[in-house]
Order: sequence, then structure tokens, then C-alpha cells
Amino acid sequence: MTDLASLARLDGVAQAELCARKEVSPAELLDACMARIDALNPLLRAVVTVAREQPAPARPGPFSGVPFLVKDSTPWPGLRWSMGSRLFAANTAQQQTPYGRRLAESGLVCAGKSATAEFGLLFSTETLLEGVTHNPWNLSCSATGSSGGSAVAVAAGLVPLAHANDGGGSLRVPASACGLFGFKPSRGRTVPAGLGGSDFGDMTSDHCISRSVRDSALFLSITEDRSSGTPVGFVREPLSRPLRIATWTRTAMGMEPEPPVRRAYDEAVALLTGLGHTVELIAPPDFDSPALGEAFLLVAGAAVAGIVESVDQRRDLPVQRDELEPYSWALADAFLARGADALPRARATFAQAVHAYQQATRGYDVVLTPTLTTVPWHLGHLSPILGREELARRTARAIGYTPLHNIAGCPAMSVPLHFPENGLPIGTHFAAAPGADALLLGLAYQLEQARPWKDRWAPYSIPALF
Repeated sequence: MTDLASLARLDGVAQAELCARKEVSPAELLDACMARIDALNPLLRAVVTVAREQPAPARPGPFSGVPFLVKDSTPWPGLRWSMGSRLFAANTAQQQTPYGRRLAESGLVCAGKSATAEFGLLFSTETLLEGVTHNPWNLSCSATGSSGGSAVAVAAGLVPLAHANDGGGSLRVPASACGLFGFKPSRGRTVPAGLGGSDFGDMTSDHCISRSVRDSALFLSITEDRSSGTPVGFVREPLSRPLRIATWTRTAMGMEPEPPVRRAYDEAVALLTGLGHTVELIAPPDFDSPALGEAFLLVAGAAVAGIVESVDQRRDLPVQRDELEPYSWALADAFLARGADALPRARATFAQAVHAYQQATRGYDVVLTPTLTTVPWHLGHLSPILGREELARRTARAIGYTPLHNIAGCPAMSVPLHFPENGLPIGTHFAAAPGADALLLGLAYQLEQARPWKDRWAPYSIPALF
């Protein structure tokens, strides 16, 4: 059972069950994971740091012995923590976060760090530090981002699940592009992962990208903050009641989906209707979309400016231009040029957009849209060496559905319901009111049963090649 393909086909829960029955040891699971990484990572470049030596046997827990990856935007003790940036290329994390402790206590074994866009800012995983991460469905295409490394590693069968985070779609968008399940928890649902301290960090939710819904649901039960509100616990069953679902296709920037995405969306509507749900087309929320897009960029720029200021205070030599990517500098410079009222104005714009979203979706259980307006783009389309305005324009064309749910603190997910014969996967996006994480997971189980995707493997994956 330790050959490359057999274990690669199993989700995390199934691998943990093998361990519990002593049919395989944690060491064998890790060795098999390392063999898969050695076989395919030189081609895909999903893993940027490999942790071959583990300090102790895996702890007993629900994921005992299961190897996973941590996105390199997030610290893990003893491993390099570069955040995709040349500025931190030699940085090693020392302390564990509360989030990381929960994962370690569950028995998960960190096999390494996955590639990320610099500071998680871009929707493509290609950096001047690490190079490009390739989509295993088409090597010329982007895995998108910023959690592209995690998505590729799971889609290729290197690990059954991988940590990721999402500040505007950075988890859900790569899940869509790689044919995986990507769930973003409600704001405040989980214990801290160490990314707070800025408006951008506060909008970011940590979770995982997985092949199965049950892996994602178990991961959430392990990491949730049980002191705030009503804990979700381990959601195990499909939804048992019909939902009232609001839907629209025009993005906040006025874009409509490309024909392949529209076909996937129409199929999803038909599937939901067949499952007994009521799907109602409504007008999208009405707010100042250009102002919202600019506010989002300003918040990202404030986060970069804060990083630069922090490093400048800790060392004699100020941060040099060649230590950050051109796009990161452009975001920081644009923020600093706006003056002291930039962040308060951005927050006011966010508040107006959230109010419009809440008004438009009041009375509905779930909101349905595509995850992206376009099919995944080719590498270089969102390169960090392009100018800020061009990158903003290209991003706005593709990313119009997901950021609002970070701003509003909603749980949201991309579900892999569409796999064209000649093309990349296309995800379908669902969101619910803050705190309704269990409702979304129940719907995800139902969709997984109705349209199974676990045996859909990319051409450049362990099960497809071995």
C-alpha cells in the first residue's frame, strides 16, 4: 500500500485510518510523500522547502501520521519562512502559532512549505525568488494564486491536503483552477495563524485545500476557535433541507463570465435545482465598484508598507528596491502617496459595499456565482514585473466574485463541479452569512455525492503518471 499511486489516491482521513489500523506507519506515509515530491516537484515547483526529518513521531489525533504542506506565507518552526519574497529568503521561523499547534496536535506531519505569491498579493504563483509554479492540468497555465503551491501539490497527489489562506480569493481561486475543494471559513472562526496586524491580514482566513469535503470539515473542526460563538465541530453529513439560493453572474467590476465559465455555471444551476433547491436570479449588490477595487489595493499596499517599515526599524540598511518585486513596491508607493486618510477612506468604502451585499442577499441561505469569470490564464499574464495599473486591470477582469466575501467576513467555497474534456477545471462558488460555515459544508457534501470529483486527476499527477 506504500507505492506512489495507491497512497496518493487516498484523502487525509483515509490515510489516518490506515495509520490507526497499523496497516501503514507514519514514517511510511512520510517516505511515500517524499518520494512523490521527488518525482514531480522538479516539474511543478509546488513545494519550496522540504522537511525530510521529523523531530518526533506523529502525535495521536484525527489526522495522525498524515503529511501535509504549510503555505510559505505562514510560519512553521524550524522551516524557512520567505513569504515568497527575496527580502526574507534567509528567514527561518522559530515560534509556533496557535493555529500551527492545533494542526500538530491533530497528528498532521508538516512535509514542507508550499509556494506562494510574494506576501500573497497576486493571483498567480510566480515569484522572482522561487520561479513559476505550473498547473498540473496544463503546464503552460498558471495555478493562479496566491495559494498556487498548495493547490498544485494536492492536485498532483503529492499530499492529500495542504494549508492555504485567503485574503481575496487566494485559496478558492487556485482550488478552482486545479479541480479541488477550497473552503474559506468565516472571519474569526479559527484560532490565530499569525497573519494579523494589518487590515489585509484581518481579512485573511486560514484553512486548507483538499480533494475531499470531509478532510476540509475535519481540518476546520481542529482549528476553530471554540471560545467564539457556537463551534461548528466536525460536520459529517450532507445537507438535509432545501435552500433558497441567490445568484448573479455580473461581477462587481461589471464583467460577465466567458462562455466556458457560463456553461459550468448553468450546469451548476441545473444541478442545484435537481437537488431540490430554489435558485433565484437577482441583481448584484449596487456599490461603487472602482472605488472598492482601489480600496482593496490600498489595503494591500498598507500591508506591504508596514512590512518595509518593520524591517527598516530592525536593521541598519533600509529595504532595497531589488529585495521586493516591482508590484509590491508599486502597491506600497501608491498607498504612501495617498496620505494619512487612505485607510479610513478604504474602510468606509468596504463598509458601504458590505451593506449593499447584505441588503441584496437578505432572506437567502446561500449566494451562487462562478469562482472566476475566465478560465485560468497562462503563466506570465499576472507576472509581478508588470505595472500596477496593468495588473489591476487584468486582475479585475478575472477576479470579481471572491474578494467581497473576505471584506464581509463570510464563509465561502469553490466546488469542483466542471471538468471540460479539453481544458482546465472550472469551480463554482458559494457563500453564506458569517457563521454559517456548517451550512456550506453540508451543501458541499451534497454536491460531492451528486457530482463526485475524487477520481478526477490532472495529467501531471502521481495517479495519472504512475
